[in-house]
Amino acid sequence: MANKGKSAQLLLALLTCITFLCVHGAGQRELRFDGEGGEFRILQVADMHYADGTTTPCEDVFPSQMPSCSDLNTTHFVRRLILAEKPHLIVFTGDNIFGFDATDAAASMDAAFAPAISSNIPWAAVLGNHDQESTLSREGVMKYITGLKNTLSSFNPSEVDVIDGYGNYNLEVHGVEGSSLANKSVLNLYFLDSGDYSNVPAIPGYDWIKPSQQLWFERTSLKLQRSYMKKPEPQKGPAPGLAYFHIPLPEYASFDSSNYTGVKQEGISSASMNSGFFTTMVSAGDVKAVFTGHDHLNDFCGELAGIHLCYAGGFGYHAYGKAGWSRRARMVVSSLEKTENGSWGGVKSIKTWKVLDDENLTAIDGQVIWSKSSNGKRMMH
Repeated sequence: MANKGKSAQLLLALLTCITFLCVHGAGQRELRFDGEGGEFRILQVADMHYADGTTTPCEDVFPSQMPSCSDLNTTHFVRRLILAEKPHLIVFTGDNIFGFDATDAAASMDAAFAPAISSNIPWAAVLGNHDQESTLSREGVMKYITGLKNTLSSFNPSEVDVIDGYGNYNLEVHGVEGSSLANKSVLNLYFLDSGDYSNVPAIPGYDWIKPSQQLWFERTSLKLQRSYMKKPEPQKGPAPGLAYFHIPLPEYASFDSSNYTGVKQEGISSASMNSGFFTTMVSAGDVKAVFTGHDHLNDFCGELAGIHLCYAGGFGYHAYGKAGWSRRARMVVSSLEKTENGSWGGVKSIKTWKVLDDENLTAIDGQVIWSKSSNGKRMMH
């Protein structure tokens, strides 16, 4: 009987393990800085608006482009970027599919994320306001994403019983293998579900990041900061953090052309009320930049209270845009400092630029958004 009991326990353990793997996506991989150049490169893709592939027409391109333009142009752009920019992580910041025009949500997501999946590069995604408008619920869409190959996306944090939305999680980027910070997260990435539309009748418009999500963020940030600043290898200050979600914060409206890099060609479509998440991030003290999508014709990046608020600019061809204004993506590159003994240390600087879908994949608007010595200055190149 004892053996039977042991067999049952082993079977249960095996089933639990299989279930865990299914829930948490295939092939979870550790993120760490590259030992050759001391860099970690993130490609942000905002608003692919993918639908049914070849049969899905483009929007806001020149009439001469229309006959040969479809979702496949979006796919081609992702592929070119991956080859050219060699990211260590690809981040999709919502409206990955355009639900109203997607016949089958799962098939659309398979096609939309295909370049990332086939590249074998880790990738992460959050939801926008259009992802759930096809054949899967918002919950269903996020569950499907977490089951795709090479994704590091999580459905929600396992340590939290109740949290609003789907796709709130964080990823740690460790120091270079063999360096003194190999076992510490030297760059922290936060992903949040900014929702779709308000379900509070008195508050019209778009959704916002809720108190439950902010509490999770605060606790996670505090835990990561404590870990970074305690033994072994105690560090003097927190590791820098970056936040990714879809809908911009009301604070994005704080800028005018004198204090941002890039363009603002439409209004800020944030929630009509302020959830206080910007203040929460400022208080936490580790987030250096926020990256969103949603407003396709804005691609600016400006600093407020020590945090850069950045748009990626519209990416997808089945998304509103502007004929003659290239689709674009945002790159963020964090670089490590060299220690006295010539090894790699913590993050020294974070820079960003945009890459246009033109013949040369032109890079524009390079800027340093954080460095250990200063808090953001324009890159001269």
